[in-house]
Amino acid sequence: MKLRFVDLFAGLGGFHIGISQLGHECVFASELNPTLATLYEKNFSFDRVEGDIRKVDEMNIPAHDLLCAGFPCQPFSKAGGQLGLLDVDRGNLFYDIIRIIKQHNPKYIILENVANLLTHDNGNTWRIIKASLMALDYEVDHKILSPHQFGIPQIRQRMFIVASREGLNHFVWPEKGIYPNMSIRDALEDYPFNARCIPLREKSVLDIWQRFLNAIPEQDNLPSFPIWATEFGATYPYENQVPEKLTRAQLSQYKGAFGESLDGLSKLSQLKEIPTYAHGKELFPRWKQLFIKQNREFFQRYQNELWPVMEELKNQPFSWQKFEWNCKGERRRITDFIIQFRPSGIRVKRPVFSPALVAFTKTQIPIIGWEYRYMTKREGANLQSLGDIELPELETPAFKALGNAVNARIVQLIAERLIGTAPQATVLNHNQEAMEVLA
Repeated sequence: MKLRFVDLFAGLGGFHIGISQLGHECVFASELNPTLATLYEKNFSFDRVEGDIRKVDEMNIPAHDLLCAGFPCQPFSKAGGQLGLLDVDRGNLFYDIIRIIKQHNPKYIILENVANLLTHDNGNTWRIIKASLMALDYEVDHKILSPHQFGIPQIRQRMFIVASREGLNHFVWPEKGIYPNMSIRDALEDYPFNARCIPLREKSVLDIWQRFLNAIPEQDNLPSFPIWATEFGATYPYENQVPEKLTRAQLSQYKGAFGESLDGLSKLSQLKEIPTYAHGKELFPRWKQLFIKQNREFFQRYQNELWPVMEELKNQPFSWQKFEWNCKGERRRITDFIIQFRPSGIRVKRPVFSPALVAFTKTQIPIIGWEYRYMTKREGANLQSLGDIELPELETPAFKALGNAVNARIVQLIAERLIGTAPQATVLNHNQEAMEVLA
């Protein structure tokens, strides 16, 4: 039977794509961003997308069998303020979902959010959400899923929530697969004409880190812990004391980042020579103490080889002075891999999975190392199983939208098991390669 569904916080339309592929009909959509709302109307020949759901009268929403919502994740994300349901701008939008459910009593519900929703506020947020749905006579279940478990080369853990008024005895979560030959190249184009090349400044710092790799003897293993070059030559206390609790005279006997002497400096100037992650009045957590210890020991072992590289790294931005090599056992050539400039440092990963598409800033878009370019927004759409839809024209808003999108393939797999396929709908068989959906 052909069902009617609504798409709240619609974004680029991942729910629309996944469920309409099963032959069901979208009868209402809302999206606060006017650019995305306009694109939604264009991509899906949709008459009108409503704006702020808080201003929509639930009485004016058409009757529907299924409610879908990828409600805002920032209040629950580890990268956000984690105010959760107390976030007056975004976190309590869940209660607008409840408001609509109370009015229309849809048979089924599918919600999506970040994996951190499950443990946010020691699990209290999820308990409230689940209890709110159960109080409306729904049976509720949840699962954390990622595209890479279904043949799509992106690791992106997301929490999916299903609810049904008719119970969930008929429902089974889609089966995860193992794809030993998975490669991000399946979602990439070869030297696309519109790709943005790596700027000279970024290329220059990658060259420095390549010299770092070359400096370590081939027979020795590269560190598996993050490299914090600021610890090379540093001696400030970090285990039983913290620099901010010491006097100027006490700090004068130590060295700060890159071995800079703290002697003869004012207390304020001394603290400026100490890495920002070592500021604060509380003792450092054990993981941070371990990273500092590992980096100092590593530098002591290879200081003769690393000193020239350290001198070059001194003049780089702070986040570029940190480096993660996640390619153990591979050939030590950075441009063979996927690279990402993150606030936590430069990360190099094997070209198996894409980094999770988050609401990237322009500088955080993954770099395709062997082509010396950034990922294109079309390739990002491939990784979200969105097909050939039109995207925001500019790169930054396009990747922000992609980072907030729900993966259409996972939606399709869940919805097919929850609500079934409408007659005469054409759906890919589960055993086909999941990447075929991207065509």
